[in-house]
Amino acid sequence: MPTTGRNAPIDVPRGLKGVIVTETSLGDVRGTEGFYHYREFSAVELAETRTFEDVWHLMFHGTLPDASRRAAFTAETAALRHLPAEVTAALPAVARATALAGPLAGLRTALSLAGAAAGFRPLYDVDPERRRADALAACAAVPTLLAALHRLGQGLEPVAPRDDLPHAANYLYMLTGQQPDPNRARAVERYLISTVDHGFNASTFTARVIASTGADLAACLVGAIGALSGPLHGGAPSRALDTLDAIGTPDRIDGWLREHILAGDRIMGFGHPVYTTEDPRSRLLKGIARSFGGELVDFAVRVEERAEAILAELKPGRNLHINVEFFAGVVMELCGLPREMFTPTFAAARVAGWSANVLEQAGDSKIIRPAARYVGPPPGRPVPAA
Repeated sequence: MPTTGRNAPIDVPRGLKGVIVTETSLGDVRGTEGFYHYREFSAVELAETRTFEDVWHLMFHGTLPDASRRAAFTAETAALRHLPAEVTAALPAVARATALAGPLAGLRTALSLAGAAAGFRPLYDVDPERRRADALAACAAVPTLLAALHRLGQGLEPVAPRDDLPHAANYLYMLTGQQPDPNRARAVERYLISTVDHGFNASTFTARVIASTGADLAACLVGAIGALSGPLHGGAPSRALDTLDAIGTPDRIDGWLREHILAGDRIMGFGHPVYTTEDPRSRLLKGIARSFGGELVDFAVRVEERAEAILAELKPGRNLHINVEFFAGVVMELCGLPREMFTPTFAAARVAGWSANVLEQAGDSKIIRPAARYVGPPPGRPVPAA
């Protein structure tokens, strides 16, 4: 491939691994250290000590709010949870059409509809304040849309959001129709905070690529949701829990793991493309799980210990540790979330990070337009007659 000239392509690693494509002030992942941060703060420390609204404010405005600003921001976002009547009226049809695929597939359609109903315009046609307003509206609407689609899929009526509940507690309330247990609401909130952002993962990069075209905010988020739905990205929490179900009992752990690892099967919940040490999110979620205790937690801890030992034996030098999905599934199961809502709940958190990235990308007028290496038949052949 030519490597000279003004517009000559540049060879990069497959999958763009390690390639820096832009600058960001939103956060970073330091994989060899097992550390990630939102702006200048440890993401894990934020999850331990702050509310979801605080972190949302941090991502959008660059600062952690004081008590007065937190109250104002919480009230502002709570008022945006309510859906327009035309969107609410369309949700039963969306839920029926996506019954087999589930709420995350329905969210792609519902969020696109909500953006259109709200009059979202291309990012490059509106000022930063309107972009921020659209982003807040989208982030606030996603939990409402997800909860409504889930309940409709179960043959239940949607539950209207409550303005007096914090973000995470309101999400659980809309899913169940009942006031959530404070411990479970806080556990889900800590999970949501821990997954708001995580560097230039596939869905975040997708959102920024779409934003670079100047498309409207809903289009950016719908693309990101599509990327998140893949089992190698956000689609793994329920699959990691399915692994525990497949193993079944403690006496089967070693045999099951060895059989599947030797067969070349992927063990969901283990390994990460960035971390070469333990995923810090898994440490946080493991601690949350242990605070609940019980047979499921004890079993998950034992599977983790044996899986890491067997992976180190059979795949030496690979540094395969548990990732966020392993104990995320355990925590969400303990908090009463149905498995089909695990990845949608991930989306309910990550939408704040996606939106912050979209707002940042919208300030750059350069479209993201990489190149590809052509490897097909040699070009220039004459076109044969019909």
